[in-house]
Amino acid sequence: MAGKVLMRGTHVLGEAAIRAGCRTYFGYPITPQNELPEYMASAFAKIPGAVFVQAESELAAINMVIGASVAGARVMTSSSSPGISLKQEGISYLAGMELPAVIVNMMRGGPGLGNIAPAQGDYFQATKGGGHGDYRIIVLAPAYAQEIADMTLQAFDLADAYRTPVMILGDGMMGQMMEPVIFPEPLDPADLPKKEWILNGAKGRPSRIVRSLWLDPPMEEELNWRLMRKYEIISDAIPDQEAYMIDDADMIVTAYGTAARIAKGGVARARMSGLKVGLFRPKTLWPFPSKALAALSRKVKNILVFEMSTGQMVEDVQLAVQGRCDVSFYGRPGGVVSTPEELARVIVSTYQRMESAA
Repeated sequence: MAGKVLMRGTHVLGEAAIRAGCRTYFGYPITPQNELPEYMASAFAKIPGAVFVQAESELAAINMVIGASVAGARVMTSSSSPGISLKQEGISYLAGMELPAVIVNMMRGGPGLGNIAPAQGDYFQATKGGGHGDYRIIVLAPAYAQEIADMTLQAFDLADAYRTPVMILGDGMMGQMMEPVIFPEPLDPADLPKKEWILNGAKGRPSRIVRSLWLDPPMEEELNWRLMRKYEIISDAIPDQEAYMIDDADMIVTAYGTAARIAKGGVARARMSGLKVGLFRPKTLWPFPSKALAALSRKVKNILVFEMSTGQMVEDVQLAVQGRCDVSFYGRPGGVVSTPEELARVIVSTYQRMESAA
């Protein structure tokens, strides 16, 4: 597979994971991400030594991920909103044991079983540590098929570099949409850096222990502080964002993933009406690009947060802005997808209110 190819998002993610050296996948079917495990199963059948397991449940799948990770494999699992909820205990275990893994969530409408339409109601779950305990995971938010490919490779590299779970947060529309992609050259798993902490037999060396159970409270406390120090390093090192037409902007629209694609169209339409509006798109949801947005908040009068939810990322925006400018919100939850024209009307009305209040 060379040059530019046309593929749907879930297949892009699967191919990129294989090229990143992933040879172990554990999952359980749920719409709208079923094409991803389907792709992995088909591709792995042609790769000697690759392991694909359709587990008996989401709980089983995430615990298989723990086992493969502790043995040193580049491992991935995927699901959609309710399935990711079932994996939360295992994700907390991965964080507590400092094990790398890539977790894909193609979000759907909720809460509950909801529907299979694209939504963004899982932001809190992804970015705040959806399971128990003091932990975070890195969360990457692609908006385009090419970014799905690039961020999948990045996700595996970050997971290994920081010994932490990494989530790729997409949605049902992103997973089904077909776009042209250029893939990176495939990595040979044998050429990846050696992991000195893995459990692969203690013959000829002292035994190792990888665990998340610390019955002595001071030792558990030290684990938590060590994790916190690691998260501080990550927070300084990897925040990323896209800026679009912000140089002269009086107002900024903030959105991620599929919502950002809609927002870019809305911003372009507002610009055609003569309004000085730009787009700030977080590409890392955790760590959130707070410093970049804080600097921008000193130059603009209003930030309009657009989400395919009732409003979750808006809280991180407010924390970053700290009252330096107004923060507005517009959302469509439950799988209802706005159009660029609809959002452009919201941008225009918000802009007009901003000017009248000045």
